[in-house]
Amino acid sequence: MNIEKTLENLGFSPNEIKVYLTLNDHGSNKAGRIAKLAKIDRSSCYNSLKSLQEKGLVSYVHIGKVKWFQATGPKRLLDYIKEQEEDIKKIIPLLHARHKASKIEGQVRLFKGIKGIKTIFLDMARTGKDNVVFGSEGQFSERMPEFAMQFDRLKREKNMRTKMIIRKGKREQDTKRTEYRYISSVTESPAVTNIYGDKICILIWTDEPEGIIIENAAAAKAYKSYFDFMWKHAEKPKK
Repeated sequence: MNIEKTLENLGFSPNEIKVYLTLNDHGSNKAGRIAKLAKIDRSSCYNSLKSLQEKGLVSYVHIGKVKWFQATGPKRLLDYIKEQEEDIKKIIPLLHARHKASKIEGQVRLFKGIKGIKTIFLDMARTGKDNVVFGSEGQFSERMPEFAMQFDRLKREKNMRTKMIIRKGKREQDTKRTEYRYISSVTESPAVTNIYGDKICILIWTDEPEGIIIENAAAAKAYKSYFDFMWKHAEKPKK
């Protein structure tokens, strides 16, 4: 089956296809090297990298002052466009056969836009671990109400539970699978911290939301210990 034609049928532009397959075939690379391997100009390469990040299919890490881009993995395509699931399933084995395993792991990944945020929450669901949250102002349910309902369903299926510390006076969204406690004298912030498994996720709810995943077991354990301290001293809901 022709991979390029299938991706074109899914709505990818010719340059997006070249950039995505270059990252898939060659692993993490700098933008200039990606443009050279994909045989496109640098401007077109940067535009394609930006759109692929928005789709949640590409992330990057900073090494020094240089960005290294990497594909998030072929199976992410299944989450991106469910109605084309059968076509994607046919090309997944081919992509895996070509996918270079020596990508950067255990580091920091940045996701941009609504689709990037979806990728993060789907990663939480795939992990299947209970998560703890602080700093939420209810942005997830307000900005992405339909997907928030889908995520709640995934939590039920995986039997996932959440502990959340919120600012006193904020309304509780989900009382069935989420336990709340309150703190006072804190200011409203667009940044929300999630800790799940060996990962720390910081969501920044600006006009174009961004998310950062830090995959480091020691760091996640340390963050969780700070959360546990805040949880112990936070105000319990009144019965």
